[in-house]
Amino acid sequence: MPLPTLADIEAAAHVVYRDFAATPQYRWALLSERLGTDCWLKHENHTPVGAFKIRGGLTYFDQLAQRGALPREVVSATRGNHGQSMGWAARRHAVACTIVVPRGNSTEKNAAMRALGVTLVEHGDDFQAAREHAMQLAQERGAHMVPSFHPDLLRGVATYWWEFLRAVPQLDVVYVPIGQGSGACAAIAAKQALQHPVRVVGVVSSHATTYADSIAAGRVVEAPVSTELADGMACRVADQAALHILAPHLDHLVQVSDAEVAAAMRAIYTDTHNLAEGAGAAALAAALQERDALRGQAVGLALTGGNVDAGVFAQVLATG
Repeated sequence: MPLPTLADIEAAAHVVYRDFAATPQYRWALLSERLGTDCWLKHENHTPVGAFKIRGGLTYFDQLAQRGALPREVVSATRGNHGQSMGWAARRHAVACTIVVPRGNSTEKNAAMRALGVTLVEHGDDFQAAREHAMQLAQERGAHMVPSFHPDLLRGVATYWWEFLRAVPQLDVVYVPIGQGSGACAAIAAKQALQHPVRVVGVVSSHATTYADSIAAGRVVEAPVSTELADGMACRVADQAALHILAPHLDHLVQVSDAEVAAAMRAIYTDTHNLAEGAGAAALAAALQERDALRGQAVGLALTGGNVDAGVFAQVLATG
């Protein structure tokens, strides 16, 4: 799958900026102190849905509209942020939107999707089961199935890395969490488009290792999911197209436990007073794991989203 070019990413930025401005990135002093080196945080928690995914939704629907192919209804599957992205963009284009979530999904993410006009269906015990059901629903209804990984999603997501690398050109290394792979592939796309020498480090949950296992094996390897905190990384089956991009271009991969993610969520709140969901704090968790090797380098972290249920976050703070 070809990565978006600089022209693609710049065109996507024009689409994204119709709905919201570029998100900020700050060098937080306390976070830099904690990491022992310059630390920049890209605030994708500051989009209208509180996560980076909205960028992909907007460009995906824009591409459908440009091709004259807007459907009557879209169907997709999510643990929350992709679903909000679909809901936002579908509403913008007056397209009906049905989203399948696994049972026991975040109640606040579910409520946010419904508020955007999404019809929510609960099915299965994990994302993969929800995804398979969504594909079946789309086929039965003659609706358009939106995948979790697609070139038109990627071109939108790449805009946040394009913003970050242009705003802080001195970055030596960036850490990016991997769910279905759009964030990490977008970082690689922006790096290549800008011809930037930054190293891209992928971060996976040690309780959801399909991407780590698949990269090691050179093929898709299914892995069980047991993370209770990083739902944005709770992927059981890696995407083959994402693997093709990630395997040759990631500097390396770091696995982070739920305990490390919880500690990073607390650290981000303490040092910046921003809320990070589990996957949103994973980049910091990985950087802290590699703290000793990062001295003297400018480190960029993606705070990919802040959509954590209040009760879960209260528990995370209390256990610290």
